[in-house]
Amino acid sequence: MHAPSSTAPHRRNLDWQARLFEWLPILTGILVLFLPTYYDLDRTLWKSEEGAHGPIVLLVALWFFWKKREVLLTEAIVTQPVLGAGILFLGVLVYAVGRSQNILLFEIGSEIIILIGVLQLMRGGQAVVKLWFPLLFMVFMIPLPSSIVDAATGPLKYYISVLVEQLLYVAGYPVARNGVVLTIGTYQLLVADACSGLNSMFSLSAMGILYLYIMQHTSKLRIALLLLSIWPVAFLANMLRVLILSLITYYLGDEAGQGFLHGFAGIMLFIAGLLFLIGLDGLLGYFLPDRPRNVRA
Repeated sequence: MHAPSSTAPHRRNLDWQARLFEWLPILTGILVLFLPTYYDLDRTLWKSEEGAHGPIVLLVALWFFWKKREVLLTEAIVTQPVLGAGILFLGVLVYAVGRSQNILLFEIGSEIIILIGVLQLMRGGQAVVKLWFPLLFMVFMIPLPSSIVDAATGPLKYYISVLVEQLLYVAGYPVARNGVVLTIGTYQLLVADACSGLNSMFSLSAMGILYLYIMQHTSKLRIALLLLSIWPVAFLANMLRVLILSLITYYLGDEAGQGFLHGFAGIMLFIAGLLFLIGLDGLLGYFLPDRPRNVRA
């Protein structure tokens, strides 16, 4: 009887080390390109309310890349060098334009294009398919174009102001409204862009899609209903935020309404919106349960 040979595991380790070494110059190049971008984001956009979800999105995407690292470390059967080189060149060109002209849409979005090009070059189209979720999830790092923000923010602020005014009036509070300015008692509150709900819709969409991907539901109707509920939930959460801040200001004054409680209310209502989605998912599970997955022998 022969003793088990250690040659195969040793060879496998050597193969993995060789493939890791193969990726080293590529990862170095990507870091050289995008570390300045992330440094700038950390000092600007990621410190603001509308971009605070950016670091979370980046860390989640990196975790999924690491979780599926075998896709990167397994030798490809078929690669697409011409297509990959073309996509990579396009990504670098978009990055150069975005970086030089300070267009975050191009600068951040180019990373996704570059990663797709690299994957096509190194591991072929199958790698792109297997890594579709982290690549798609990185889209939520890209700030919304100003044209979309400007077009959506005004109507959202208006409808939130109207609803809050009506709720406070029905509850018996001395309230009046002029456009998006609420007057409650002796205090005036401007419904700012941050309270419009657009940023919450974007960040809650990211977390909702992440939740659905992790849950892997088989009921398409259940998935569709949860996706359709994300934006209404975000809108209602921001309406409650304005309502709560109005009451805080009425009872405790301007300093309380515009101080720590202002930002804290936004964080808590975002968490509440996410928990509501999870609760809604549980409720839908009673009516739209997942079918058992087919297990291959």
